[in-house]
Amino acid sequence: MGLEITIDGKSLTIEQIIEVAYGQPDNPRVILSEPARVAVQRSADAVQQLIQQNRIAYGITTGFGAFKDRIIPPDEVEQLQRNILYSHAVGVGDAFDIPTTRAIILIRANTLARGHSGIRLETLRRLLDLLNSGIHPVIPEKGSLGASGDLAPLAHMGLVLIGAGRAEYQGEILSGAEALQRANLMPVKLAAKEGLALTNGTSVMCAMGVLETVKAENLSQIADIAGCLSLEALHGTTRAFDDRIQRLRPFPRQLDCAAYLRAVLEGSEFTRGNDSTNVQDAYTLRCIPQVHGAARDAIAYVRWLTEIEINAVTDNPLIFINDENGEIDVLSGGNFHGEPLAIGMDYLAIAVSELGNISERRIMRLVDQASNTQILPAFLTNHGGVNSGFMIVQYTAAALATECKILAHPASVDTIPTSANVEDHVSMGCTAGLKLRQIVDNVERILSLELMSAAQGINFRKAAVRDGARLGQGTQIAYDLLREHIPFIEQDTILYDFIEAARQLVTTGEVTKAVNAKLHD
Repeated sequence: MGLEITIDGKSLTIEQIIEVAYGQPDNPRVILSEPARVAVQRSADAVQQLIQQNRIAYGITTGFGAFKDRIIPPDEVEQLQRNILYSHAVGVGDAFDIPTTRAIILIRANTLARGHSGIRLETLRRLLDLLNSGIHPVIPEKGSLGASGDLAPLAHMGLVLIGAGRAEYQGEILSGAEALQRANLMPVKLAAKEGLALTNGTSVMCAMGVLETVKAENLSQIADIAGCLSLEALHGTTRAFDDRIQRLRPFPRQLDCAAYLRAVLEGSEFTRGNDSTNVQDAYTLRCIPQVHGAARDAIAYVRWLTEIEINAVTDNPLIFINDENGEIDVLSGGNFHGEPLAIGMDYLAIAVSELGNISERRIMRLVDQASNTQILPAFLTNHGGVNSGFMIVQYTAAALATECKILAHPASVDTIPTSANVEDHVSMGCTAGLKLRQIVDNVERILSLELMSAAQGINFRKAAVRDGARLGQGTQIAYDLLREHIPFIEQDTILYDFIEAARQLVTTGEVTKAVNAKLHD
């Protein structure tokens, strides 16, 4: 039997989400813990008791949203739950990729496993069957306001459970019914509360927050490594990274960043020592700990935020059962509101954009002979004029950085009332996540361009240092890895395949893994 991940609604980790999202290692199966099974069954029994008692409970015996005061007859309760999926599945745009879809399903299942949502055990198990069988609902990216949760996209997820909608299965896009049939699964007939439990929550924006935070953690170290390689190409000094400076402004992650820079550059013979004629570098080099450290703060904050959210109960209403007398309370609240995630992802979008901004400025310094005081040839090429060298590389970085600045405008400060003004303040959290995703993608590319440009600069610098001079212990590893895939550009050639090769080294984490392995020798 392969790896199993047990969920209980309380102890899911970001690392487990990554394993399930990307199928590593070997497509781990997800199962429910025994305490979760007991709690889920107890909550589902409570829903049936409410119906038998003819109690008024939002979304169980009433309509939704502005129809909250419409009482639903007992014989129409099941139709109500099916109709919420039909009516809410109005998402548009491109579908989420498979890793995001898998993360969405896992996070949704985990919140339902807590036992406050009223879903039946068989329905929750069928949701896990989608993950374990490799059935991936086709979920359009756009349509969520981030309150009442991610209604539209989660409705598309739920449709497949009842044999409707569309799903990817073994590389094909099929109807939900066909996908279930091929995997030897039966569709679910929804019971009371289940349609609402499946759709009302923050699982989509939370999935994006988790996946993009992990990517940003990698990017923050890539930015440090690229900055160090650029510093060596520009004959910069490490004196600004001195621990004594950092401790006079002791932001923890500024300290961490400076320590990492010192480790990456340790042993470098390409940096400048104490030079009374050139005592300090430009901000893009000198202030790396302050700028990159601030980005690290934002990343750490969103990791903290998502670690809470992935184990939170975010639907509405919630069911509470008194252990002493069995009394059932159905409480309407607002845990579905995505404001914490929306603000967090907006914060992260700004931080990652800044990693791109400062990287683009370092690229400019590498290619501009006047800015680098003729340490490097104009546009990192010999025979400038007939060769343009890396001139247009900086153009692309500038275009991407500009796009990031536009996308970094916060979504969370916007709201449009919905549902006849009952839902009169929404988070736009899903929009924040989609913007963040584009920014992360752009900055992956900007940092790839910086790594290429810095490596090109290092080749020119080699002529100015003694034979056999070494880069820093970390930058040497990064440089050698880049040169395995990307040659020194002697004369103008088509660059986009090399740019993509650099991006693959960034996005797979190969650069950071190789450098960190050396640092931890």
